[in-house]
Amino acid sequence: MLESMFSHPDFWKYVSIPVLAGVIGWVTNWMAVQMTFYPLQFIGIRPFFGWQGIIPSKAEKMSGILVDQTLSKIGSIDEFFQQMEPEKIAAHLTRSVQSRIEEYTDEVMTERNAVLWENLPLLVRRRVYNRARRVVPEVMDNIVDDISKNVEELVDLKYMIGSQMREDRALMVKMFREVGDPEFRFVINSGFYFGFLFGLLQIPFLLYLPGNWVMPVFGFVIGIATNWVALNVIFRPLNPVRVGPFRVQGLFLKRQKDVAESFARLTTTEVVTLRNIMYQVINGPRADRTKALIKRHMRPLLEGGVVRTAAQLTVGPGGYADLKKAVEEKAVDLAVLPFEDPQFNRERGAIVERIMRERMCELSSEEFQALLRPAFQEDEWILILVGGVLGMAAGFIQLFLVFGIS
Repeated sequence: MLESMFSHPDFWKYVSIPVLAGVIGWVTNWMAVQMTFYPLQFIGIRPFFGWQGIIPSKAEKMSGILVDQTLSKIGSIDEFFQQMEPEKIAAHLTRSVQSRIEEYTDEVMTERNAVLWENLPLLVRRRVYNRARRVVPEVMDNIVDDISKNVEELVDLKYMIGSQMREDRALMVKMFREVGDPEFRFVINSGFYFGFLFGLLQIPFLLYLPGNWVMPVFGFVIGIATNWVALNVIFRPLNPVRVGPFRVQGLFLKRQKDVAESFARLTTTEVVTLRNIMYQVINGPRADRTKALIKRHMRPLLEGGVVRTAAQLTVGPGGYADLKKAVEEKAVDLAVLPFEDPQFNRERGAIVERIMRERMCELSSEEFQALLRPAFQEDEWILILVGGVLGMAAGFIQLFLVFGIS
C-alpha cells in the first residue's frame, strides 16, 4: 500500500491533503468562534437572511441563565450588599452630601425663589446650611440601613443584569471572551490538529474510492467533526477520569480556579457593582418603594425646622409643601450621585470579589460548567453545521485548485 502510494503520480497532491484539511479545520473553527460573538447587532434581512452573534442575540436570556445557574449559587443580592459594608456606604454618602450641602441647598432654593434667596443675609443662609448639615448624617444612616434591610425587595438581580446586558451587548461578549479565552483559542487551534488527522484518514479513501465526490464530502465531515470534537473536549469529561497515568477532564473544568478569579473580578467591576445596585434601587422597576422609603426618612429634615425655616424666609408659608417636594426629589437624585466614584466602587467590590471567587471554586463540575456552556450550547448545532458547509466548500476548492478538476 505504501509503495503504491509513493509511486502514485499525484503523490504530492495527496500529501497536501492533511495540511489543507488542517487549514480547513482551523478556518471553520475560527469562523465558529467569531459567529458565537459577532456581529453585536443583526446584519441582514430578518428573519432568515442574516446573522447576529449567538451571545449578543440572546444576551438577556444568557444573563438570566448566568444568574440562575451561577450567581444564585454563590450568593444573594442581600449578601452582596451586606459584604459591601452598609455603614461605610452611609458614611460615604454623608461625606459626599455634606461637602456640597451649600451647593445643593442653593440649587433647590434658587429654583423656588432665586431673588429672595440670593438677597438673604449670609448669616441667615448659613443658619439653613448648618441645620441641614447637622441632620444629614442621621438621615443618610437611616436611609442606607433601611435599604440594606430591604435590598432583596428593592433590587431584582436578574432584571438588573439582564437590562445591563441588553443595553451593552459588548459587555456580555467581553465577559464570555475573557473568562473562556484559553478555551476559545483551543477551539480555533484544535481545528488544525483535528483537521490534519482527519485529512490523513481521507487519503486512503481517495486512493481506493476515486471520484470527485470524495473531497467535498470529506470536507463536510471534517468541518463538522473538528467543531464537534473541539466543543466536547472543552466540557467532557465532566469529572476527572483516570486514563492510564493521565487524569483527563474537560479543559474548562480543569481551570476552575483561574476561571473563578477572572469571573469574580469582571462581575464585581462591571456588573454587580455598588453603583449598579444603587441605580436599580433608585431607578429600577421597584423604584417607587425606594422613593417612599427615602421620603419617610427625610421627615426630620423636612419637618424639623430646616425646610420650614427656608420656606418662611423665601417662599412663605404657602410654598412650604412645594419646597418639601423639591427637597424630596433632590434627595432621590443625591442617593445615586456619590456612587459614581470609581475608587469607592472598587473598594466595595473587592470584598465581594474575594467571597465570589472562593465560592466559585467550591462549585461542583455540573454547576461550574453552566458558566460557559450556554455560550456554545444555545445554537451549537448551527456552528457545527456551518463548519460542515465551509468544509464542503473548501473541499470543492481543493478539488479544483489542487487536482485540477473542472
